[in-house]
Amino acid sequence: MKLDPAFGYLIVAGAALLLAAAGGHKLRNLSLFTEVIAAYGVLPEAWARRSAAFIPCIEIAIAASLLWAPSRPWAAAAAMGLLLGYAAALGVNLVRGRRELDCGCGTSGNRRPIAAWMVWRNLFIALALGITVLPWNARPLGAADLLTVMGGLAVGAVLYAAIDQLLGEVAPQARRLRGSPA
Repeated sequence: MKLDPAFGYLIVAGAALLLAAAGGHKLRNLSLFTEVIAAYGVLPEAWARRSAAFIPCIEIAIAASLLWAPSRPWAAAAAMGLLLGYAAALGVNLVRGRRELDCGCGTSGNRRPIAAWMVWRNLFIALALGITVLPWNARPLGAADLLTVMGGLAVGAVLYAAIDQLLGEVAPQARRLRGSPA
């Protein structure tokens, strides 16, 4: 079984957009991201502080590499590793009961506590990227494929933003209003 190239391009373009946006967000407020990464406590503090500047650069490099066919397999593997590492760091801290930690994934200045859905989100995206390392069908792409990828990317971006807003902002506020624990 081979992956349809339109579906493959949709996945890699979506992941590239997500990683580039995440890297840019972190670079815009590197001092905040440095504090976030150190607070997770999964690396020695000195390593966490030193690696904080490299992580956004790695995200942006992986994003660019996903779009170039010769580098796509290793870029997909690197992105999967990064996402699995993020999921593990979130999971470890959730198990430790440290739900108050900032995930580092909200918009600038918008602190968002970690939650289990973030682990699942990262695992899902890593799984989707895993599909792209399968062999791709060599069929030629046409205008309909371009429209499919662009439309799918637009819908996917809006859906991702809506789910992120719902689970990251709306649901926690609703729980607080009802008096339920977050």
